[in-house]
Amino acid sequence: MDATASVPQFDTIRVGLDGERGALQLHRPDQLNPLSTHTLYELEEAARWFDRQDDLKVVVVSGAGRAMSSGADLGGFSGGPVDRAAREQGGRMTRAIEEMRAVTIASIHGWCVGGGFVLASACDLRLAAASARFSIPEVDLGIPLTWGAIPRMVRDIGPAMTKELVMTCRPFDAAEAKSIGFVNRVVPDEQLAAEVDAMATILVGKAKYALLATKAHVNAVSETMVGTSRSWADPDALAAGFNDAEGRAKAREYLERRRSRGS
Repeated sequence: MDATASVPQFDTIRVGLDGERGALQLHRPDQLNPLSTHTLYELEEAARWFDRQDDLKVVVVSGAGRAMSSGADLGGFSGGPVDRAAREQGGRMTRAIEEMRAVTIASIHGWCVGGGFVLASACDLRLAAASARFSIPEVDLGIPLTWGAIPRMVRDIGPAMTKELVMTCRPFDAAEAKSIGFVNRVVPDEQLAAEVDAMATILVGKAKYALLATKAHVNAVSETMVGTSRSWADPDALAAGFNDAEGRAKAREYLERRRSRGS
């Protein structure tokens, strides 16, 4: 059967399959690839589909257009309460990405914000363009960082840096992301695609069993260090943040600043 004939079609993402390599791309470039609840469901479904492709070794995760992702769709911050299924979906999506059998490479360019940062953190390897910028604005929006992000950040960059970046919400650049251990490599903007392709080519050249067993082994060790199961209360914490009056006021201030800057 022609593998390309069975590639699923989605509304907000694109997936591709070429033998042992796959591609997963956020695809709402006109809005800098926001992560709506619908997109979160599509990302989980795509991850499950990739897991059914027996020959697959590597999946490159990226964003179309000028950015990796502008983060969670901010339209939800001005509406009514978010139901529990929607609150749980971010965590379900990141677990599906992290638990994929194939090795995932995040190709990061432009802004990688909030939920986009969490999506990247769920990937195995991360390459960033030199001009890439990161931001985790959830506390400015009056909500805690959820989707299992805190355990992953503590594992990757340590508790003190996790607290600083999440609590201050300050943007940081690719060089700092490399220095704290979040990204594997920073490359010139014009070389990002080639460097990601080169890394994928190296991995595809390895024996599948040894490659995927190594990923599974490292993930098992990481889970015993700081497991994402510790984030079991994330949906409730998110609901409490949405119901906090001071948090809602801070979110309105943040969104007003965004509008005044035209971003």
